[in-house]
Amino acid sequence: MTERRQIYRCSICGNIVEVLHAGVGQLVCCGRPMELLKEKTEDVGMEKHVPVIEKTEKGVRVKVGSTPHPMEEKHYIEWIEVIVEGATHRKFLKPGDKPEADFEVKVDKIQAREYCNIHGLWKA
Repeated sequence: MTERRQIYRCSICGNIVEVLHAGVGQLVCCGRPMELLKEKTEDVGMEKHVPVIEKTEKGVRVKVGSTPHPMEEKHYIEWIEVIVEGATHRKFLKPGDKPEADFEVKVDKIQAREYCNIHGLWKA
């Protein structure tokens, strides 16, 4: 059974999907079941992956890692998102960008996630 906001990845072509509506079916891509990405909070390399949330005048800034994450062609953060009051706000990044994103959101209760093209899904 899938749950809302779960992230799945195809091990063959690399497609990534987010579940918007919970269901009982199996997600399939390229003829194979897609892999559910676990939200990591600690592991080897956590200092470069766990999102760090900072308050700003207009909302929050999410930086990837307490040590800046590389943003190279072969290893980079693809996206950063925050989930606030049931709404998801996402910014896509590319190699050469800073591994951070600003969001104009209220900061009462907030969750941040990011996806590294090598090391997967991380949350704070």
